[in-house]
Amino acid sequence: MSFEQLDDLNKTLASLDHAMSILGADEATNMPEGGGDERAEALSTLAGMRHEQASAAHIADWIADAEAEDLTADQKLGLAEFTRLYNNLTCLPPAFVRRQSAAKMRCEQLWRTLRPKGDWDTFAKSLENVVSLVREEAQMRSAASGLEPYDALMEQFDPGNRAAEITPVFERLKSELKDLLPQVTEAQNKRLAENPPKKLQGPFSVANQRALGLAVMSPVGFDFNHGRLDTSHHPFCGGVPTDVRMTTRYREDEFLQSLLAVLHETGHALYEQGLPRENAHWPQNHARGMGIHESQSLFVEMQISRSPEFWTWVRPLINQHIGENALAGWSDADILNLVNKVEPGFIRVDADEVTYPLHVILRYEIEQALIAGDMEVRHIPEVWNDKMQDYLGLSTHNNMPDGPMQDVHWSAGLFGYFPSYTLGAMMAAQQWAAMEKQIPDAKQQIAKGEFAAINTWRKDNIWSQGSRWTTPELMTRATGEPLNPDYFIAHIKRRYL
Repeated sequence: MSFEQLDDLNKTLASLDHAMSILGADEATNMPEGGGDERAEALSTLAGMRHEQASAAHIADWIADAEAEDLTADQKLGLAEFTRLYNNLTCLPPAFVRRQSAAKMRCEQLWRTLRPKGDWDTFAKSLENVVSLVREEAQMRSAASGLEPYDALMEQFDPGNRAAEITPVFERLKSELKDLLPQVTEAQNKRLAENPPKKLQGPFSVANQRALGLAVMSPVGFDFNHGRLDTSHHPFCGGVPTDVRMTTRYREDEFLQSLLAVLHETGHALYEQGLPRENAHWPQNHARGMGIHESQSLFVEMQISRSPEFWTWVRPLINQHIGENALAGWSDADILNLVNKVEPGFIRVDADEVTYPLHVILRYEIEQALIAGDMEVRHIPEVWNDKMQDYLGLSTHNNMPDGPMQDVHWSAGLFGYFPSYTLGAMMAAQQWAAMEKQIPDAKQQIAKGEFAAINTWRKDNIWSQGSRWTTPELMTRATGEPLNPDYFIAHIKRRYL
């Protein structure tokens, strides 16, 4: 049977993915510096093997034959998702993929060299080539899928998302946040005038910070029998569902940022550990996409970990593992003033949850125009500066490192990726609202360090569903309605006003 042949293929692909994930995580955490060249060669070889096996021409015949077989409902879902992935993998000619990969690699290497210098003119020449190739990619994907070109790019990160639905949501969110930002700033200034901000008095040992992270992860739901916490230059969550590799980084002058990073990555890890285990090698049992994944990390970090109730629970753990003097004289309000500080800034990755969506919407608008051909690379600095001034009141004129050169995404050809970040934040707020209707005392449970009921709701409605549905369908099934910015806006108003 052709379905059995596809089943064997998916087992092989899952094994290759497993090996590459663990090798990649080890590279960032434990690999000695001298191991880089051979590790890169090993990963490249495995990636080549995977691509060759996953894109073989005869798979199209297996798919066609399997579609005529007597399959269960779950097998049909798996076959449909596998077919979607196969079509996405094979719609680009190999010669084009090689040419595009080389251009992206050169551009990304230039970005790393030229960003510190702010040399936009030299960088832009390389980026123009990447954008031209991404436009070609978008057209080819569009022809194969029937989607609009930009939608065909977003499909690689969040299946089912369409600009026609996202753009009005982002327009509403942008308008609301631009109006809310001065109100939030005024309310924050008033609070800080009455209760001046405090500073943490380090040093805080890495060993103690790690102990705190471990003490928090377990009650929140992390399964240490199927995962571990390590240290890396940049926090990430990798590995595979049965062997999740999570990392954070530490600074000895403060410990809250490390703790919040642990909680963010724990959100990603819980999603991976909660995915279906039966037939886990089939793609309908994998994580849905970047937006849903980000919603799970932000559910833990923003909805849970930056709430007053969370700090009621975690403060005794801080006293136990960091020391009773760490927050001596601090009220819960002091902590919340620090972890929920709102301040417009140039850098997206450093932005708070109020201003972060404006950074993303700016990029979404620019890259849509680039892909449509309504804008060229040479226009980016001027448009970027105009939007930054309009949205955040900041000028990036002649400041390329903190302006359009700050992200690696475009040089790496990742167009259609940015929307996932803010869509994830909105989805997290909407999921919280839906969950709280079924668990009205959820906040009280958090204050007691009880997360089982909350995680059961998330597993039933998000984690166990894997990739059975598109992103919009999954949200509607989980919350009872399509993506609605009202929930995120209401969350911002409650927290900051």
